[in-house]
Amino acid sequence: MALRLVRLELARDHDFPDGSATRGYEFVAPLTSDGHLDAEEWRTNKDSCTVRRFWEGEDDENGLLRHVGRGWHFHYEGQQMDDDEPLFKLDRHSIVKDEYLSVTEHDGSLRTFRVAQVK
Repeated sequence: MALRLVRLELARDHDFPDGSATRGYEFVAPLTSDGHLDAEEWRTNKDSCTVRRFWEGEDDENGLLRHVGRGWHFHYEGQQMDDDEPLFKLDRHSIVKDEYLSVTEHDGSLRTFRVAQVK
């Protein structure tokens, strides 16, 4: 078990037909050897499980990866818990390079991101 740095980049959508490497997330997460999040390891290292949202033309947002029930969320400094950005069914997905994950952002939009890097 190890903490890994994960980089998500915006996948193709109607606004970005080629996707975008300048819009996404970098976060630290405890991953099993097959790429699943480990809730027990997260409990031990939750203060190290940070997130940075980067979006061209906007200031970066920094916060923490949170585990709530079976769900996983990005929570940013200075925001209410109900403003968290949930990750769609992340308890079931593997976080491996070139897979896709979905995040519901602050504006309520569900966007798809490609796992660009896991190290």
